[in-house]
Amino acid sequence: MARPKNDYINREISWLHFNDRVLQECADPKVPLIERLRFLGIFSNNLDEFFKVRYATVKRIVDAGKSGKSVLGGEKAKDLLEEITTNVIQLQSKSSQILGEIQEELKEQGIYIIDETQVESDQEDFILEYFYEKVNPELITIILNKDVDFPRLKDTAAYLAVRLVLKSKDKKEESKNFQYALIEIPSSIDRFVVLPEKDGKQHIIILDDLIRFCLGEIFTMFEYSEISAHMIKITRDAELDIDEDLSKSFIEKISSSVAHRKISNPVRFVYDKRIKIDTLRFLKDKMDIEETDSVIPGGRYHNRRDYMGFPHLGRTDLQYGKIEPLPIKGFDLKKSLFAQVAKRDYLQYVPYHTYAYTVNFLKEAALDPKVTEIKITVYRLAKNSQIAAALINAAKNGKKVTVQIELQARFDERANIKYANQFKEEGIRLIFGVPGLKVHSKICLVEREETPGQISRYGFISTGNFNEKTARIYTDYTLFTAHEEILRELDKVFDFFETSYKINKYRHLIVSPHYTKNAFLRLIDNEIALAQEGKEASVKLKMNSLTSYKMVDKLYEASRAGVKVQLIVRGICCLVPGVKGMSENIEAISVVDKFLEHPRLFIFGNGGDTRMYLSSADWMTRNLDNRVEVGCPIYDPEVQQELLETFEICWRDNVKARIFSEKHDNAYRKTGKPEVRSQFATYAYYQNKLEG
Repeated sequence: MARPKNDYINREISWLHFNDRVLQECADPKVPLIERLRFLGIFSNNLDEFFKVRYATVKRIVDAGKSGKSVLGGEKAKDLLEEITTNVIQLQSKSSQILGEIQEELKEQGIYIIDETQVESDQEDFILEYFYEKVNPELITIILNKDVDFPRLKDTAAYLAVRLVLKSKDKKEESKNFQYALIEIPSSIDRFVVLPEKDGKQHIIILDDLIRFCLGEIFTMFEYSEISAHMIKITRDAELDIDEDLSKSFIEKISSSVAHRKISNPVRFVYDKRIKIDTLRFLKDKMDIEETDSVIPGGRYHNRRDYMGFPHLGRTDLQYGKIEPLPIKGFDLKKSLFAQVAKRDYLQYVPYHTYAYTVNFLKEAALDPKVTEIKITVYRLAKNSQIAAALINAAKNGKKVTVQIELQARFDERANIKYANQFKEEGIRLIFGVPGLKVHSKICLVEREETPGQISRYGFISTGNFNEKTARIYTDYTLFTAHEEILRELDKVFDFFETSYKINKYRHLIVSPHYTKNAFLRLIDNEIALAQEGKEASVKLKMNSLTSYKMVDKLYEASRAGVKVQLIVRGICCLVPGVKGMSENIEAISVVDKFLEHPRLFIFGNGGDTRMYLSSADWMTRNLDNRVEVGCPIYDPEVQQELLETFEICWRDNVKARIFSEKHDNAYRKTGKPEVRSQFATYAYYQNKLEG
């Protein structure tokens, strides 16, 4: 087999392959119909974020006059922009076809998504009343003419570009007499308007079409012979440009930078491909759309991310059944969690386990008279966070509470600024991290004076955010421990936030940016040495993304030495597995299913004495070199066994696992063995543990 053109797959293209896997869920007839629509919303939301961040970054390289080959896996930035646009057009076309198929299947279930041309006479009164009561007060309509500057369109907001053909006494001139306008689709109103049930059938009209139906009610002041409205949307560069003004606080700088996103440069322009050519030309001219912007002809509707909120309609048969999160065997929520953790480590694996353990741990800390101090990192909190409430409660009870809050958590900056101000008002001590580094670690440390003058430590280390909402849909591990040496080193991490010039040494934790990359390279080197001695050597890895070329090269080296490498990577994977002479001992899969796979788990055979780590860090350059991340060793034999068994369940998946290969075709993995759908099998595994 010939070697591929490049040893790596470009990360942006690999990301598009990941989003194609999300789109596969939309097309899968085994997925309930309404869930398929929601996956379509996830696909669209992902694409919006991709253009805001990744496409914008590549565009900046082009605008700077650089090729970018060294950081883009061997591809030139300008060629990559064209390749991305071509790929996205194909994906958008595919998504439109899938949406059409889903709508036909919905009709078979008595659910009809109608447009403005399909409104029946007995539905008109409801629609007009809904328009005047709820929609019209929220509408922003801009008449475009020479006397008004073209408005700055909001990032990823949806607009109807309206074209009126004005009446004229001279019929020959009428076809040239146009009036253009823009209507911003209100984001404050549900995108899907459920009409009164009729003859046992459910009818839904999308807000865009309801507005189209009412165009005559909006433009009564114009005399026109023809009116039409087509959707447009722009995506702006979301990178934060931090103000260097030393007189401003860090919160002020981040707030200013987030506000600047509203006026940052556009990087993508999407339009309804049926729009009139004169309207399109007018808009592109007025918006200064550049050659390096991605211009994508799309379908009738944009902002399909709204399908994530498609109405339930009371049809539980068309949705995934809810799973009831389970208790952790032997870890009793009705008793002191500290007393139990003092005896052994416990593993929480959400959403299979209830998230109540994390919340209750902090609630107990807030009330326990013996607890003196709580330290925690915050990256993304839920909108109404029980975690935040527990921390505030602790501060009110006289505990010393320190919160390291990451103000640059992308797209959560506003929420985190709000929480930071709230924490400050409640007397919580805030740390804003390390200059030049994001703090992405998920750690908590509690100090408890169990006898006068004697401090004992308890804590937890997680692979995911401390967020009750995402804990219902993201899979993540959290280790609860009272291991004194681990927690003493955790305290060093909090010290580093405040004295970043002092680089601490760690015997147990693996901490970015100073140690993570080299620590994992050494662990792989150890497996290589074992393989070269003719001994069994293995590396089992589970993460969100693998983009660090340094780590990819080391895995290639391990493969050539005979180390068996198993990779479970949900998203981007720049490594090409299964290539003779380079990666024939590497197998790699991606699992995309009901829940979003989010853990980072690293297992090294070590000649039978397995070494195992949970971490907040993917193997991406940013996580290894430019963020504060914490990896924690697993010492408890029961937890080790549990992690090995859940990894193996995921590895055996032959229903929702796709294979990474040179073909990049997202082929489903078929093993010929009995079906294993790993997420459902993992839930069953924990049910069996409780019964055993």
